[in-house]
Amino acid sequence: MSSLQESKKNQIGLLTPNQLIRKAQEKGLAFSHFSLGEFLGMVEENAKPYRELMAFYKCASMEIETKFRVLDEQLSLEKEHNPIETIKTRMKSPESIARKMNRKKIPLNLRSLEENLFDVAGVRVICAFPEDIYFLEDCLLKQDDIRLVERKDYIENPKPSGYRSLHLIVEVPIFLKNEKRLMKVEVQLRTIAMDFWASLEHKLRYKKDIDTRLLGELSDELVQCSLESARLDMKMQEIRQRIEESNNRRA
Repeated sequence: MSSLQESKKNQIGLLTPNQLIRKAQEKGLAFSHFSLGEFLGMVEENAKPYRELMAFYKCASMEIETKFRVLDEQLSLEKEHNPIETIKTRMKSPESIARKMNRKKIPLNLRSLEENLFDVAGVRVICAFPEDIYFLEDCLLKQDDIRLVERKDYIENPKPSGYRSLHLIVEVPIFLKNEKRLMKVEVQLRTIAMDFWASLEHKLRYKKDIDTRLLGELSDELVQCSLESARLDMKMQEIRQRIEESNNRRA
């Protein structure tokens, strides 16, 4: 296999059975609905269709990323304040796909995977202020080739852990050699503060061998950190609004 082929293989997230088993063991991946061997068997039996499906998801995430980069370029010319700080993309790993299919008791085949898992491909957009999130949501959903499938506002209704973010599942067309295909992508919109909290919480959550009592205490402290982070977001947004109002009065 050439280095280019190997790179493409790694980009779409297809691991060898041994690699997948090793990663699953490292993360303590438990199976009940189907066994790890059954999942690996499905991947091996459908190796080419699986790679193609992952490539389609990657293309869809590239389409959404491009839309935000075009917005970023336009807004940088039109506004003093550009709401987009960074844009990131990610593909769900095979072990994460397996874990979610198992948890949701999804039938073990590629068609079921595509019909029931909406977050295989993801795009994360980081903003400076909370109101930027809803502005960018509106810009994206106004585009006539985007269809909103699902919306979850964890800013208005944070998760019990304190997690905050706006999640959109959107359907976007990708244009292949001989066909147009509609693919689903998860879009996450967060402020810098929300992303900072989520990144640290994720790292802490996967730490091993934490005493149960200490884990409870840390969980409570993380919720408090989330509340303080949200207050800081709103305070910084208020300061920006006051500055803009002052500038408008002088204009």
